[in-house]
Amino acid sequence: MKMLARLVLGLVIFNAAGTAPTLEPINYDSETYDATLEDLDNLYNYENIPIGQAEIEIATVMPSGNRELLTPPPPPEEAEEEEEEESTPRLIDGSSPQGPEFTGVLGPHTNEDFPTCLLCTCISTTVYCDDHELDAIPALPKNTAYFYSRFNRIKKINKNDFASLNDLRRIDLTSNLISEIDEDAFRKLPHLRELVLRDNKIRQLPELPNTLTFIDISNNRLGRKGIKQEAFKDMYDLHHLYLTDNNLDHIPLPLPENLQALHLQNNNILEMHEDTFCNVKNLTYIRKALEDIRLDGNPINLSKTPQAYMCLPRLPIGSLV
Repeated sequence: MKMLARLVLGLVIFNAAGTAPTLEPINYDSETYDATLEDLDNLYNYENIPIGQAEIEIATVMPSGNRELLTPPPPPEEAEEEEEEESTPRLIDGSSPQGPEFTGVLGPHTNEDFPTCLLCTCISTTVYCDDHELDAIPALPKNTAYFYSRFNRIKKINKNDFASLNDLRRIDLTSNLISEIDEDAFRKLPHLRELVLRDNKIRQLPELPNTLTFIDISNNRLGRKGIKQEAFKDMYDLHHLYLTDNNLDHIPLPLPENLQALHLQNNNILEMHEDTFCNVKNLTYIRKALEDIRLDGNPINLSKTPQAYMCLPRLPIGSLV
């Protein structure tokens, strides 16, 4: 009975050993190694070497025996996607510079797909585009406060040329070929203070914002109908108004109370009324601010209307004959 039990137990152990997986031996090419583990002790024998002459021996040791090599599992797909996203440059706020609203450090592009601040000169909030043979207003950075585009070939100012430029304070378009200005080109600029359009071919002045303090439209072609009635009436902060060389035949009234300088040289003004500057109903009225009036170069005789200057601190400059 004992013998039978031993035979059964032996068969079970034999079958279990037969079904167990076998490990394939890993062969190492000894030609790629300089030494084996058995030679390792002989590589670093410094017992008989004098002090100061010891050298470090470098060798590649071949591992001994057969062992199973474990390979790391492949990285998950999510990790690869995160690495690709990190390789894309990001702005400080996390947005991508490749987005449609990103204009770049050189500002928006012009109609020729050229960065404005590479064509022009951008210093802080000021853009200089002088003498670049431009035929249109270039696209400006949204934070532009001062814009200069003098001595170019601009012929028209469109209503969208300065759209959304809420910080714009000064526009200088001296010496262009401007003959047409859209009615809403300047009206919606909330902080515009200075407008210089001298030396152009403007025939009709559009509606202007009441925030202006300085206007220079000298040497244009406004003529008799180029300025709307009461165009400057509500400009309470207007201090300087220059309208020389425009073939005007009248002084645009009413003038703002805080106006300090009015230049109308070389026009075609023939007459002046007593209430042009003063209030004939109030003889004690004095217009203290208006100290600089230029009427020289007009066919008007200032001596014929002495009552028109009684409220002024200084007499206008012009012909008295």
